[in-house]
Amino acid sequence: MTGEHDGTREGVTAMVDVRRTGEAGCVTGDSIAQEVPVALVYNGLSHAVMMATPADLEDFALGFSLTEGILAHPGELYGLDVVTGEEGISINMEIFTQRWVELKQQRRNLVGRTGCGLCGTESLAQAIRPITPVVAPLLQDAAIQRALADLPRHQPLQANTGATHGAAWCSAQGEILLVREDVGRHNALDKLIGALRRQRENLDSGFVLVSSRASYEMVHKSCAVGMGALVAVSAPTSLAIAQAHLAGQLLVGFARPGRHVIYHSPDRTAVLQAKQCLEQ
Repeated sequence: MTGEHDGTREGVTAMVDVRRTGEAGCVTGDSIAQEVPVALVYNGLSHAVMMATPADLEDFALGFSLTEGILAHPGELYGLDVVTGEEGISINMEIFTQRWVELKQQRRNLVGRTGCGLCGTESLAQAIRPITPVVAPLLQDAAIQRALADLPRHQPLQANTGATHGAAWCSAQGEILLVREDVGRHNALDKLIGALRRQRENLDSGFVLVSSRASYEMVHKSCAVGMGALVAVSAPTSLAIAQAHLAGQLLVGFARPGRHVIYHSPDRTAVLQAKQCLEQ
């Protein structure tokens, strides 16, 4: 397994002409991340359209299907076909019939993302899904810092465009094992999860590092596949912390060189020590 992937592949970036201030008005080229509509279609039923980077779409389809509870395990995905059209990309999936029946019954209750409302949700009780319990690994601060320092090297698309998020799966020692990138932070995590499940990786130990804030959905998605620790470069939300507490997940935010903040840990001693250090 490797964390390397090509961030300059055809169709992932585009070149545009720009005029940069301070360069005598000269017109130069700039590399821009592609963002296209991607339709997720199950047994002929269009379920959702996501704006995403057109790379690693097989991983994205499987990861989204698992973290949204559409599939219980990868074996329920029988076939997948990526079709590119003038208006965007369709990922046509053939899934287990019972899952498709359940999807038809529940599709009107799809919860929207933070910032776009709770699309299709009929009641407050439907707004927050039940979360899957996980077992948090024992992590040393040095492991988190090691992965954080190494993350930029594994984000070629971000280095090329400055417009994408990364999600990295890291060993308990902080070695980055696999990375996926996307213009959307949720998409990057779904791509990573899909790739890990396709490779049948063991997720019992290690942690996921994301180059974004930690929303409650990032907690839900990672817990859905048994990831016991989530480390975010930016802050978590209050709901993310509450959900991590319910699931038993280790949640770390503001991961920056030389420091990070433990927002929840099943090991209360670690949390108390972190609070004491912050107060000093």
